[in-house]
Amino acid sequence: MAPSLISRTKYLAALLFLALILQTCNGFYLPGSYMHTYSNWDEIYAKVNSLTSIETELPFSYYSLPYCKPQGGIKKSAENLGELLMGDQIDNSPYRFRMNVNESVYLCTTPSLSENEVKLLKQRTHDLYQVNMILDNLPVMRFTNQNGVKIQWTGFPVGYTPPGGNDDYIINHLKFKVFIHEYEGAGVEIIGTGEEGMGVISEADKKKASGYEIVGFEVVPCSVKYDPEKMTKLHMYDNITTVSCPQELENSQIIRERERVSFTYEVEFLKSNVRWPSRWDAYLKMEGARVHWFSILNSLMVIFFLAGIVFVIFLRTVRRDLARYEELDKEAQAQMNEELSGWKLVVGDVFREPNHSRLLCVMVADGVQITGMAVVTIVFAALGFMSPASRGMLLTGMILLYLFLGIAAGYVGVRMWRTIKGSSEGWRSVSWSIACFFPGIVFVILTVLNFILWGSKSTGAIPISLYFVLLSLWFCISVPLTLLGGLLGTRAEPIEYPVRTNQIPREIPPHKYPSWLLVLGAGTLPFGTLFIELFFILSSIWLGRFYYVFGFLLVVFTLLVIVCAEVSVVLTYMHLCVEDWMWWWKAFYASGSVALYVFLYSINYLVFDLRSLSGPVSATLYLGYSLIMAIAIMLSTGTIGFLTSFYFVHYLFSSVKID
Repeated sequence: MAPSLISRTKYLAALLFLALILQTCNGFYLPGSYMHTYSNWDEIYAKVNSLTSIETELPFSYYSLPYCKPQGGIKKSAENLGELLMGDQIDNSPYRFRMNVNESVYLCTTPSLSENEVKLLKQRTHDLYQVNMILDNLPVMRFTNQNGVKIQWTGFPVGYTPPGGNDDYIINHLKFKVFIHEYEGAGVEIIGTGEEGMGVISEADKKKASGYEIVGFEVVPCSVKYDPEKMTKLHMYDNITTVSCPQELENSQIIRERERVSFTYEVEFLKSNVRWPSRWDAYLKMEGARVHWFSILNSLMVIFFLAGIVFVIFLRTVRRDLARYEELDKEAQAQMNEELSGWKLVVGDVFREPNHSRLLCVMVADGVQITGMAVVTIVFAALGFMSPASRGMLLTGMILLYLFLGIAAGYVGVRMWRTIKGSSEGWRSVSWSIACFFPGIVFVILTVLNFILWGSKSTGAIPISLYFVLLSLWFCISVPLTLLGGLLGTRAEPIEYPVRTNQIPREIPPHKYPSWLLVLGAGTLPFGTLFIELFFILSSIWLGRFYYVFGFLLVVFTLLVIVCAEVSVVLTYMHLCVEDWMWWWKAFYASGSVALYVFLYSINYLVFDLRSLSGPVSATLYLGYSLIMAIAIMLSTGTIGFLTSFYFVHYLFSSVKID
């Protein structure tokens, strides 16, 4: 009676506590950054990110061009690890907005353009470079009409070249629209995860929080020719008359030597019904939603249908063989072994040490590390924890996850090494190899690409200081954790083989078809589940689009894991049936061969979908990053297939009665 009363009291106390929480919090919002509210006449300064282009994929600093500089000098914003690696360089700008004040403003007039500045402006214009501006953490957006279709872009061009013309014109007047929503701050609690850190707006702060929130930021870029003599008499932020975008080229600002360019802008504040938590919806609209849905559903149906057929046949065959084998007595089993061929004849060789066993342990361990990183990242992103407002947070999170998962990689690799070798001898060198194999490959590729970026003076180049930070993270966190995981692996029990291995290896009969052909063909099925989502991912990386359909990605990743496991198990069983006991590497590459198709698809995407990408430098960068992606996919999918095959073979031969 007493325990029942105590449990009931605890239950009532929990309900009371929950009621108190609900009373103090009427709303909850997780993704995004901490909401700012502004009062009338509050000053807000826009920031500028690196200039980017889908033509070259080489980012450059905004102030590498002769733009107006802030009065207090250029100040870089604090950037996280992901932003630095992606080539973002966020600086302050002279563009000032005053809440709810519509105005037309003069910024500055440049000195006469030099030959080098003209050459640079023309080159950036021809390469379709975009200026990326940010206001209250929202990227500026513009709309264009092409063949009657309204197209949404982020950023605005440096300049433009009229069709059929030889002259280039600079964008020097910007017409901004800032969409605001009046916020009254009544009983709402908001927790942000963005670059501003954690913040709470509660009932007690509602008076302080009341005001206007920025929910949209659009621009219409123009080129306007001003009289430099008149404009130089003005000071920064002086008001000017409203300018209409000229239709005639003679009224636009041409790019040529000894020209003086005046920069101006105007801003208009508009009321909007969009609330602050929904302000990113305009940027995250998914293109081709129907195609995405039907493609995924089609892949699901085909994959599960094929998997069902394969596994029904497969399980029936294995069970029938096992049942027949176990019903016989020992003499009949010996006679059956002489008469029958198949997986039962390789019982004394199936767990023989594979060639290059050390490398296999290292690759499987790195695959565990990459797969774990991918799973956690995709799940957290699908739940909404990786907001696009938090620039670089996705990449930063992936790097940190990879570093801390070194302990899992070390454990798996060393335990597998003990299982194959039968002892822990050499576990330290195996752990070091695990810690250095994949990061070493990435480091070498990034170093080569970085020299190319340094030669191009791009902001995408990794600074020397960041190199030391990455090396410190590698050798101060990843390597020690991998060694710790290896130490734990030496203390774990090795996996016991269910059968003994013969001293003399059995001769493998000649195959009708080369085994590598089956291995390569096996990768087509996992690729069939992946290539649709791969198109969207490549488009988001190389065409500057936002990718935020992590729910789809989670479904596709789950399908990929299932199909990799199925394909590898089926191929392993096929090899065992033809008395080929060297299944270890074939099981790894049966699913890992999908990486070859991913890399070939990346080349196909470069040739047919990135036709605007120009120059050998851009193509080299693209292929370098694609190679890193393909190697990571090979290690991850190969590990999934190998571990599934290993436990299948272990289960299969543990079911056989051995004398």
